Amino acid sequence: MAIITLTTDLGDKDIYQAALKGSIYKLLPAVNIVDITNNVAAFNVQQAAFILKNSFYYFPDHTVHLIGIDTVYNTYTRYLAVRYKNHYFVGADNGIFSLMFNDEPDEIVEINIMQDLKFLHFPLADIFVKAACHLASGGALTEIGLPVTSVENKMTLQPVIEKNLIKGAVIYIDSFQNVITNVTKEFFNRVQQGRKFVLYFKRNETINQLSWHYNEVPEGEKLCLFGISDHLEIAINKGNASGLLGLNLGDSVIIDFQ
Repeated sequence: MAIITLTTDLGDKDIYQAALKGSIYKLLPAVNIVDITNNVAAFNVQQAAFILKNSFYYFPDHTVHLIGIDTVYNTYTRYLAVRYKNHYFVGADNGIFSLMFNDEPDEIVEINIMQDLKFLHFPLADIFVKAACHLASGGALTEIGLPVTSVENKMTLQPVIEKNLIKGAVIYIDSFQNVITNVTKEFFNRVQQGRKFVLYFKRNETINQLSWHYNEVPEGEKLCLFGISDHLEIAINKGNASGLLGLNLGDSVIIDFQ
């Protein structure tokens, strides 16, 4: 069965999500629609990119991922359909593709499906749905658009190395209030080279060892680990790390290798 996933900022209390799903089922009744999330903060491309980047590869090859973030028409933004690692992505060229992909996409087209005027203010339920259903039905990218060679580039805050330090930042806070940084496991290991470390963050808090599991420390105690996203997380066992430790998006963290 064909799969179309949704990553949007449409929320759960308005008509928009229902209109989007109904439009998909009208074109492709047998499709399996999977919500990755419809609760991305409004227009937050970075948040959507982090969630989709770390979840799409759990789905089977040829899954179509429809991205509903900042899709309202404007003169400068293209609508793209992209093939990357045997998955398809349909979204606005607003920087999200550059944030999601570590490598160049295999194929990109600028979608040239004609806009239905009755969906003028909601192209997500028209152009995007038609493109996603076409791909989910096995159609080719070149049948819905013209090839392009690049996507809009949006830079993210990257960790930096200074002598024996990694200087990173908080990039995501999940529903359990675990604090996720921009320091990946690969980056950490490359700099660490087996050395001991101290992780410093807000309020002069420190952690000096990695955990494998959240419950490796007593309840209420802080820890750090590499979670499912392979990014360094600061957490509290069965606690609210963001609130209790005062950590918010953009806050700095420092890893000092001994």
